[in-house]
Amino acid sequence: MSKFCKVVLALAVLVIFPALACGAGDDAPAKADGESSVVQEAQPARGVSLGRGLTVLGACFGAGVAAIGGSIGVGRIGSSCIDAMARQPEAAGAMFAPMIVTAAMVEGGMLFAIVVCLLSVLSV
Repeated sequence: MSKFCKVVLALAVLVIFPALACGAGDDAPAKADGESSVVQEAQPARGVSLGRGLTVLGACFGAGVAAIGGSIGVGRIGSSCIDAMARQPEAAGAMFAPMIVTAAMVEGGMLFAIVVCLLSVLSV
């Protein structure tokens, strides 16, 4: 399987899980506050449901992908900087600060993605 197909499949899974979870939660039509019905409909308990399970699964999968992507990014940044320092040891001081700033940007994006995924679990 080509790399493009794997990326498209992974994105499809990341999009389909939350979409299924959002659609599976509310099957009953919404009623106005003043409207009452003769027959009381049974409300499902706020416990475990398919929608909640898929939401948690999708959020955990997204957080894992964000962590893996961030760690790969920081590893490549560090590797490239060490490689450049080995070629030109006199420029090591000039390369260190930009490397740290770039790694911090990648870590910040990764942590933001993880927080968004975990907030989706809490909002359900």
